[in-house]
Amino acid sequence: MGFLLRLLEEQPFRLLVRTMVKRLPLSVRTHERWDAVDRPHYLCGILAAADMAKTSGIDSIYIAEFGVARGSGLLRMQEYAQMVERETGINLKVVGFDSGFGLPPTKGDYREHPDKWARGDYPMDEGWLRARLLPSTKLILGDVRLTVPEFVQRQRYPLGFVAMDLDLYSSTKCALDIFRLPNRQMLRRVFVYFDDIFLPENHRFAGERLAIEEFNLENQNVKIDRWYSLCDRIFRDYRWVQQMYVAHDLAAIESHCAGREMQQL
Repeated sequence: MGFLLRLLEEQPFRLLVRTMVKRLPLSVRTHERWDAVDRPHYLCGILAAADMAKTSGIDSIYIAEFGVARGSGLLRMQEYAQMVERETGINLKVVGFDSGFGLPPTKGDYREHPDKWARGDYPMDEGWLRARLLPSTKLILGDVRLTVPEFVQRQRYPLGFVAMDLDLYSSTKCALDIFRLPNRQMLRRVFVYFDDIFLPENHRFAGERLAIEEFNLENQNVKIDRWYSLCDRIFRDYRWVQQMYVAHDLAAIESHCAGREMQQL
């Protein structure tokens, strides 16, 4: 019944091709091009980050998920990381950030969407999840107000892709510090997926949308904007395409261009 409903909602050709590509031993780029994975937004961002690292002469980067919850997203992220590593040669370090006990209290603040979220939503079974993580995947538990600065202090490689799913305005705002703190390391362009920006409750005065807007107002060196070129994808009508953003390190772009001009003199 579920398949019949999807057949009615989508073009049959699209479903047929995606099913075929999923089952065939094709390249990761083919899987990404046809959205033939469970989380195409993750694979799209990870592959773009690896390509950006390669063109920048960087051999290792971090990819991160904020808001791990039960862990299905992080497990997919480490799976896609292995696929992309094999094809690009870029070493991908997977990191997951979470409180470990679900959402913190919203305290009735409208910016936290208390009409949607409540304390304790999306708890984690830490033992179950850790048993399924690869040795190369790191799970960081605690308040992002503390864990993000601690991570940046110890960060060994630049950040390339981020999946943001912390739900709350305050948590998202703190997580975005990973692009703001003085010791940050990031590619000139970091690809970012924001999960909660298209719910009926979402607006620019609360939640992730407000956190993005305030970040751009408060920071001069890094700006977050829509990933506009995704409109050229084969299946560009999927909603996740509109949830993909790019964090542009403007200072690093200026420095890179200045260095290239000096080489040409």
